[in-house]
Amino acid sequence: MIKKTIITTAAIFLAGVMFFGRNTIGYIRTSLGYVHDSVQNSVPVGFEIDHARQMVQDLVPEVRKNLHVIAKEEVEVQRLEEQIANAESKLAKDKEQILRLKTDLATAKDTYQYGGRNYTSAEVKTDLANRFERYKTTEATLASFKQVRDARGKSLNAARQKLEGMLAQKRQLQVEVENLEARNQMVAAAQTTSNYQFDDSHLGRVKELVQNLKTRLQVSEKLVNAESEFQGEIPLEKASPQNILDQVGDYFGEKKLDTKAVATAEKK
Repeated sequence: MIKKTIITTAAIFLAGVMFFGRNTIGYIRTSLGYVHDSVQNSVPVGFEIDHARQMVQDLVPEVRKNLHVIAKEEVEVQRLEEQIANAESKLAKDKEQILRLKTDLATAKDTYQYGGRNYTSAEVKTDLANRFERYKTTEATLASFKQVRDARGKSLNAARQKLEGMLAQKRQLQVEVENLEARNQMVAAAQTTSNYQFDDSHLGRVKELVQNLKTRLQVSEKLVNAESEFQGEIPLEKASPQNILDQVGDYFGEKKLDTKAVATAEKK
């Protein structure tokens, strides 16, 4: 079956090339465009409006997905903020201790006492050097945390703006779909009250039936009236005058002619 379809398609394409030459692809695309427009125009407007409403409703999962992404990013940014706050607190404490050791070493003693124990000057210097290295490492880590926090903060703001824009467009689309529905209802109402439109709906069929019944009754009434005129009944209406000369004379106010006098004059 597939092989037969491929052969048929190839034959049609070759025939098109023979008739149209290099413009075959263009003609095919144009034909497909006409077919697409014809099919789309044949779809009822109400169905398309319902389809648009469903498509707007289908945006809800995407909105929820973005909400989830934003919520997760907010948690991550909050976690970074806490890490930065802890690192800053630790750095402040480390700096205080480093400066204390530095101040103590400036007195140039042989031993120093911390926490009930004695330490030589060399031990204190070694501890100071280690603390200072850790401080610089923590400071660099803090700077990295802040950079990550700033970058993720920008990403979070962008995601929020995108979501707000999506929600605004969704609301606008909902309003536009409802406006289209209202306009479609107005068109349907106008078509219902119109006497000059093709309507294949149930209401249209009822209207056509009523009109046919009216026509049949009018024909029947005319037939009944026509039959009554040929039943041989005695005419009761006043007979029309027989003398046309009298009618004309009466209409124009002339004296009636004396038929006897006219007849005597003609004999003479």
